[in-house]
Amino acid sequence: MSVVVANPSASDDYFRFFGIHQQFNIDLPALDQAYLAIQKEVHPDRHARGSEAEQRVAMQMATFANTAYQTLKNPIQRGLYLCQLHGVDAKLETNTSMPAAFLMKQMEWRESLDEQAEDLPALEELMSEVEQSKENVLQEIAQAIDVAKNYTHAAELLRGLLFIDKFAVELDDTIAALI
Repeated sequence: MSVVVANPSASDDYFRFFGIHQQFNIDLPALDQAYLAIQKEVHPDRHARGSEAEQRVAMQMATFANTAYQTLKNPIQRGLYLCQLHGVDAKLETNTSMPAAFLMKQMEWRESLDEQAEDLPALEELMSEVEQSKENVLQEIAQAIDVAKNYTHAAELLRGLLFIDKFAVELDDTIAALI
């Protein structure tokens, strides 16, 4: 019994591995379907009677499929991966520079969170604003990657989106504590 995957020779590219077009805006149901089909093929139960080598390859393919799927499913990770594929390192660890307007907005949100930590309606309104901002940045990233092919700009936007995402989690935790 041999391990069959959608495109095993494309294991250097998560998009090719799943047989989907390399872009930021992807068809998530198609990704889910491709992932499930591969997992079904490489599931350990299907290879229980195979040789040790076949079982090992099946496990490696399942692990690779999991990593690829988690990367492409998450928009931030997908964007960073696309930048990396095109030779742009977002330098998340070392490059924390942000435009002044972005930093001001971050400070404004943080002050609102601190001042209104007990005001549920105000926090929910702030969450709505943060989610809208996140959606706007996702659209800008899609434009930068899928249309302009400007991976350097996309990396800058992705760094900002990480800040927004982190703040949204903190805000969500604050709201959850009040409910």
